[in-house]
Amino acid sequence: MSKSMWQGVIPAITTPFTEDGQVDHDFLARHALWQLDAGCKGILPLGSLGESATLEFGEKVAIVRTLVKALGERAPVIAGIAALSTDEAVRLAKACKQEGARGLMILPPYVYTSDWAEMGEYIRAVIRATDLPVLLYNNPIAYKTDFTPEQVAELAAEFPQVEAIKESSGDIRRFAAIQALIGDRLVMMTGIDDAIVEGIAMGATGWIAGQVNAFPRESVALFEGALKGGYPAVKALYDWFLPLLRLDVGPKFVQMIKLTQQYVDRGSERVRAPRLQLTGAERAAVVRIIEHGIKNRPEL
Repeated sequence: MSKSMWQGVIPAITTPFTEDGQVDHDFLARHALWQLDAGCKGILPLGSLGESATLEFGEKVAIVRTLVKALGERAPVIAGIAALSTDEAVRLAKACKQEGARGLMILPPYVYTSDWAEMGEYIRAVIRATDLPVLLYNNPIAYKTDFTPEQVAELAAEFPQVEAIKESSGDIRRFAAIQALIGDRLVMMTGIDDAIVEGIAMGATGWIAGQVNAFPRESVALFEGALKGGYPAVKALYDWFLPLLRLDVGPKFVQMIKLTQQYVDRGSERVRAPRLQLTGAERAAVVRIIEHGIKNRPEL
């Protein structure tokens, strides 16, 4: 697989649940195809937005199986790999490849805040588990472990199959820092919705997106417009979209994005405990943002 797999808008797809709390595979398949029909280039399950931490091993494998079957040859399924232990992460990587995933996004270990010696060995073990192309994922805000540009460069030099970096530190300067060390060796991607235009300005050519789950056509239009014409070309669209995109940031981003999906009739706000659906004033505030966005939705 070439680096072309990491270009464009790739949804970090949410995991839908039935009323009794099971994974809704029928809706998952339909939702993924809707994303592709809108112009997305692949599907990434089992990420933070996919509530990976509350999914059992077998559920994760079954999700990948469903998506691979639904997408066929149209687009790649890129599996998020995150686990409490190195052994589990390695087993998950192997299982996802067996089910037909065409790439892996590797996160630092869950829960335990490792240092570089520990995280480095963890990531190396997962990379070595398959021959699939790899997207490294830095999100110190969520995982409390910072994947520095020097560490990214070290793994890129060691493993040719490391093809891309999803930089979600919130520090836009990281793109330049990585490029200063290794040039265009890696595809640069961003995973923060409300910094997508800024990320593209710094060299990102891929977006692991969140609110794309509810607004795929607008997400693709924003990305492609910014890639071609920069901020001036998409200012009006970005101004409309930003309040919605900011719902992708914060501890309850899963609940907020799923609530958005419900309001555009593309899913349910159901989440898996310990997450709880939004209530009271908190929910009302998010609903106001969503309703304002829907009311003023631009024509593309």
